[in-house]
Amino acid sequence: MLTLQSRNRTAAFCDGISRRNFLRIGGLSMGGVLSLSLADLFRAEARGTARRSQKAVIHIFLAGGPPHQDLWDIKTEAPAEIRGEFRPIATRVPGVEISEVFPRLAQLMDKVAVIRSVVGAGDRHEACQCHTGWPAESLQSIGGRPSVGAVVSRLQGRRDPAIPPFVGLAPATEHLPWGDPGAAGFLGPAHAAFKPDGSALANMRLRMDAGRLADRRRLLAGFDQLRRDLDASGALDSVDAATALAFDVLTSHRLLDALDLNKEDPRIRDRYGTGRPYHFQFDGAPTANEHLLIARRLVEAGVRCVTLSYGRWDTHSDNFALVRDHGPKLDQGLSALIEDLDARGLLDDVTVIAWGEFGRTPRINADAGRDHWSQVSSAFLAGGGMRTAQVIGATNRLGEYAKERPVTMQEIVATLYHNLGIDTSRTTITDPTGRPQYLVDARPVAELIH
Repeated sequence: MLTLQSRNRTAAFCDGISRRNFLRIGGLSMGGVLSLSLADLFRAEARGTARRSQKAVIHIFLAGGPPHQDLWDIKTEAPAEIRGEFRPIATRVPGVEISEVFPRLAQLMDKVAVIRSVVGAGDRHEACQCHTGWPAESLQSIGGRPSVGAVVSRLQGRRDPAIPPFVGLAPATEHLPWGDPGAAGFLGPAHAAFKPDGSALANMRLRMDAGRLADRRRLLAGFDQLRRDLDASGALDSVDAATALAFDVLTSHRLLDALDLNKEDPRIRDRYGTGRPYHFQFDGAPTANEHLLIARRLVEAGVRCVTLSYGRWDTHSDNFALVRDHGPKLDQGLSALIEDLDARGLLDDVTVIAWGEFGRTPRINADAGRDHWSQVSSAFLAGGGMRTAQVIGATNRLGEYAKERPVTMQEIVATLYHNLGIDTSRTTITDPTGRPQYLVDARPVAELIH
């Protein structure tokens, strides 16, 4: 929100604009929690321990729990009631096979690592463990654990004053947890994801020209000079700096440009595809391939963490029809993202992860579906300077449990932090009670780290 038009004559300037309204600039919806002015957010960030980094994460949440044995862990020797309908295909890495629905990703396997032995998931439809590594109830009494994006916002801050560090592209879903961009937890709304949809995006479009806004900024600066002469502590200088940052965001087109796919090369857009028509969406997210392209544009513009929700993978029925729909769409968009990042020299800096809240039952049910299976699942990772061209871990013949090298969800989240330049063995964040909290209780996946 940009409020500069009130004619309240109480405590007003000579043109009838109140000082309060000068300070109400740029109210953006931050994670749907509450509305803060941009200046307030920048002041909160200024109290953090920001440091610079060029690393970023694109987190693709496959909401609903994708069937691991139909995507990354095909069980050709299992009985028919378990192995399903999909064949494995060879990849660029000798000896590594994945599902036939991923022919493009198979040719990029040298840039990919697949973990087939993810353990530690809860049997609940929520994104919290993927975003934080912790179950939702952890520290819930003080706001809950912060997500990777919120932690990055707190520890590393902004690369550019006009670009938020944490953006959530997940649309609002009927089943709310599937649209969760990652919570700020006990860090509070100042570090929640910026959601560029609805009123938040509209609020960034100034309803007055930038030149007129600059004139009013100079007027405000003149009045504040009187206060600066009296404020020996320097506190007002800090407030003015935060207000200046808010003006920078409102008068910059960089974020809006990053979100505008009309500015993208049509040939690149065609490579990503649209993911339409949206089938099997129901109460979940669409297979919106454009979000993968927007994610690339955002990290290129300076965003540190982008989260999105892709598809609705809760396949209690029609499992194979859903995978035939979602799989090729994900194959096109995800392969285009990896190739695009690589071509732009960004892949070593940007970690791409795609995974869901749990796996699915080995045995196919009477409705041609697979039910919840929290014992084991899979994760797909690319880029981030990791050791790729490998598969980590293995399940047993039926895909029931981790037979080799179980990898916890916390280890994977610790790997994301490592790739962002954050040492989880040393880094803590002080919670509202004054206690230091480690980000996760695990080390990164050693097989992925150079």
